[in-house]
Amino acid sequence: MSKNIELLINVTPSETRVAHIESGLLQEIHIERESKRGMVGNIYKGRVIRVLPGMQAAFVDIGLDKAAFLHASDIMPHTECVAGEEQKQFNVHDISKLVSQGQDVTVQVVKDPLGSKGPRLTTDITVPCRHLVFMPGSSHVGVSQRIESEVERERLKKIVLPFCDEHGGFIVRTAAEGAGEEELLHDALFLKRLWQKILERKQRKGTSKQLYAELPLEQRLLRDFSTGTLDRIRIDSKTAMQELVKFTDEYIPELSSIIELYTGKQPIFELHDVENEIQRALDKKVLMKSGGYLIIDQTEAMTTIDINTGAFVGHRNLEETIFNTNMEATQVIARQLRLRNLGGIIIIDFIDMKNPEHQKRVLAALNAALSIDRVKTVVNGFSQLGLVEMTRKRIRESLEHVLCQECPTCHGRSTVKNIETLCHEVMREVVRMDQLYRADSFLIYASSELGRALQAEESHNLAELGIFIGKQVKVQIDPLYSHEQFDVVLT
Repeated sequence: MSKNIELLINVTPSETRVAHIESGLLQEIHIERESKRGMVGNIYKGRVIRVLPGMQAAFVDIGLDKAAFLHASDIMPHTECVAGEEQKQFNVHDISKLVSQGQDVTVQVVKDPLGSKGPRLTTDITVPCRHLVFMPGSSHVGVSQRIESEVERERLKKIVLPFCDEHGGFIVRTAAEGAGEEELLHDALFLKRLWQKILERKQRKGTSKQLYAELPLEQRLLRDFSTGTLDRIRIDSKTAMQELVKFTDEYIPELSSIIELYTGKQPIFELHDVENEIQRALDKKVLMKSGGYLIIDQTEAMTTIDINTGAFVGHRNLEETIFNTNMEATQVIARQLRLRNLGGIIIIDFIDMKNPEHQKRVLAALNAALSIDRVKTVVNGFSQLGLVEMTRKRIRESLEHVLCQECPTCHGRSTVKNIETLCHEVMREVVRMDQLYRADSFLIYASSELGRALQAEESHNLAELGIFIGKQVKVQIDPLYSHEQFDVVLT
């Protein structure tokens, strides 16, 4: 059964959002804000400001508030397409022998700033186009591993090899499968011209400056989609559509005919329930059709996913119910990882299965569901504790980090203190203030819920407290106070 795949593009002056829809269901959401444009792919002329031999790393000034991070392993020649044996022979050299403080370096961002960390850099520059990736300083041709046919791989390699010269080599992208010689020649010439312009900018005076910026979000996504996979592209901005058509006419002419200007009365992201899907992707709990559910917890170090049967009772026995719930969960997990853009270490706690064959089938289903992910994933299988450990390459910040901030009430704990606990805290604070300061009475300012509890359920304890310290204690409700906020004032 063929999937109907479309992109919905919502453009405002300050933000661009792109929704990837398959068969009417949201699979990925990409958001780029003008104030926080993604940096991955950008090329800079930077200056080394600090070398740390103990970390085998250097910090580089590329003109941002935060210094960028360059590890010794990222100061290396192209190895993406080199045979496995040659890759194994590459050794990370001492960082102090590779760069020195005050040295100018040409670098490319491979990872956006995340949290308190600056962007990560590499000296292994690559410049992408529709079908090819240019590798300055290289001399070979590599072919994407996703092109499985050996005949097609050899055909593409044979076409591209003559384009290699002393300036650089190429990687043939997945999108090049089935491409003709003329299309590949067009890309090769464009990339060489672009690299010449970058070199010219590099020669100009000044340090810590941008030499090349990646394409806008919508153009970047179209460039990276494989030919023939998209059925429809709808965009709600006439100006942005004209720019997009201009871009596709030059680089991806086969997509120009499927770009449409959306003029509907309802917002474009209300199609296919996209806005509500985004809201649901911020929840910890994910409901499954069977009645089971996932609990997804994202932390700084890793993401944990717990599977539960919930209301699903099955039709045969408990083992079958568990197996069917886990099988369904594999599909939901793969989609949630893409939708939420979760990266790094991911621990999946499937419901315990006694049958080893069930474990194998669940693992195979998870790998199959992840195979369509355009971001690299590695699944390590079940651990001795029955957990599945996997990684997903972290390229940009997760949806939660883009759209949310730390809760000012719980400060990232994900829970708040209950009312009984807060009432006891208030009373201890009154005793503490009485011991430190002289006062005739005390006035407690508290949130609505806490204030009502002190005046009702805890009124007897509050009266006992007044007798204990020998002073009057009153409560004043302030609706502007947050749940855990209170103040004890001397009167």
